[in-house]
Amino acid sequence: MHPRLSALAALRLTDPDEKVAATRAIGAMSMDGATESIAAGPIRTAGDDLGVPGRPERPLRVAATAVQKRSPFTTEGRAALIHSICHIEFNAINLALDAVWRYDGMPETYYRDWLRVADEEAQHFTLLHAHLQDMGWRYGDFPGHDGLWNMCEKTKDDVLARMALVPRTLEARGLDATPLIQGKLKRVNTPDALRAVEILDIILRDEVGHVAIGNHWYRWLCEREGIDPEATYPALVARYEAPRLKPPFNLEARGRAGFSSEELRQLSSAQDKA
Repeated sequence: MHPRLSALAALRLTDPDEKVAATRAIGAMSMDGATESIAAGPIRTAGDDLGVPGRPERPLRVAATAVQKRSPFTTEGRAALIHSICHIEFNAINLALDAVWRYDGMPETYYRDWLRVADEEAQHFTLLHAHLQDMGWRYGDFPGHDGLWNMCEKTKDDVLARMALVPRTLEARGLDATPLIQGKLKRVNTPDALRAVEILDIILRDEVGHVAIGNHWYRWLCEREGIDPEATYPALVARYEAPRLKPPFNLEARGRAGFSSEELRQLSSAQDKA
């Protein structure tokens, strides 16, 4: 099967464990060079988005404003926090697979980049879900929202907008939020909280690379279309009603993830004014 069609098949799977296994298998073949040329010819057909994305019946999907806030200083509150990150990682598997399958006409390295991202998101989900089970819960035991996938839907016909508004906007917010979450868990200072900090260290390290991939392909696409990336970005935010960036910002991580010096200057200025 064409590797991008394998990504589609994994994307349609509803069982989290099956999706993780299929995603990791495709990623392994890609990294071993065992796959055929991923960029060979278009693969999209009419109606092929049926069943995209595959998701389990649980967790119950609710609006972001309906997700109950729980204190990390209680065991159940920490479980709910880990579950929320686990849900983000499950959606991140889907969005990476979708980036591989959905867009014809991109270079070979684009597809391999996003297969690697999908594989790493599957690893993150596995780590978090195992930790959640050690705490006595499972994925699906708490509700979750669909903010990440909703932006995938909005940008499904525009790969430039997808690169601008998912990895370098929504996922970049994770670079900002993770140290704050880790700080709270360190104050809790229980074994499960400290294990969660360790897992988040792995995720933060990898997510810097994922955002960097988004930045790279966003700028590559802007160059291909002859448009200025920094001037185009706010127009895309407005057109697709993307969330506005709010401080605090992890400027160090964003710098490693490929944001330009001007973008970092603007973020720093916004942070100083907040």
